[in-house]
Amino acid sequence: MNIASPPELAPTRAADAAAAAALQFFDLSHRWGHGMPQWPGGGTGPSRSLQITSIEYHAKHGVHTQQAEFIMHRGTHMDAPIHVLENTPTITGYDLWRFFGTGVAVSIPKGRWEVITADDLERAVPRIEPDDIVMINTGTHRLFGDNEDYYAYSPGLYKEAAEWLVARKVKMVGIDVQALDHPLGTYMVPHGPGPTMPHLAAEYRAATGRDVLADFPLWEPAHKILMSNGIPGIENVGGDLDRVTGRRCTFMAFPWRWPQGEGCGVRVVAVIDPAQTFRIGG
Repeated sequence: MNIASPPELAPTRAADAAAAAALQFFDLSHRWGHGMPQWPGGGTGPSRSLQITSIEYHAKHGVHTQQAEFIMHRGTHMDAPIHVLENTPTITGYDLWRFFGTGVAVSIPKGRWEVITADDLERAVPRIEPDDIVMINTGTHRLFGDNEDYYAYSPGLYKEAAEWLVARKVKMVGIDVQALDHPLGTYMVPHGPGPTMPHLAAEYRAATGRDVLADFPLWEPAHKILMSNGIPGIENVGGDLDRVTGRRCTFMAFPWRWPQGEGCGVRVVAVIDPAQTFRIGG
């Protein structure tokens, strides 16, 4: 049964519908599913492949049902503070307001093992303002795949950039590389249970003449600094990121309501209103 709108609301709803139809939506997430690339971790954790099995079929059961076994830290996702800091909140510990709002997608092109600096963020265009959601485009998402160029040799954030983002009071951060931290600040090199990729430390010394732990002494400082300040960080942003870079957008990326979660896949969406006429109704 159709219920007619009150006459006084009909023109408003028609205008809202017309404005919404003019909105442009962009998916900033990587494809998720069987055979997708995964972070080069160790043991049976992050290195374990994603398993998807069909357990019911239309021909026999009249429905199609799948069963999946996987870790959350794969593809476009965010970590909870408890992932890296003991006795801290799980994925439901983030405030809901952080997952939706206006912000900027900024171009900070970087190459092999380069560090995104506080100065890079300060000079970014459009300017990063307090309460912004920030998406950082280094260009690395174009390499996303099962290869060392994406995972082992990517650029990334480190301590000073994370501190700058906290001081700027941003709402949420996303980046198009393998993790919130530079790969040489992860346990791919001799941090924590690492190294899972022992050749990287030797390659770094050969390329720079320096010890990797002298230049990257901290284990995942960007994770710890951002999340201990309540700022969600989205890893492996991609998809249509290039199409919105250099723009101010509305972003949204919601994890599951999972009280025990230490991480969660998210679908990141950017919305642009070219006419600047759409408003969320009350």
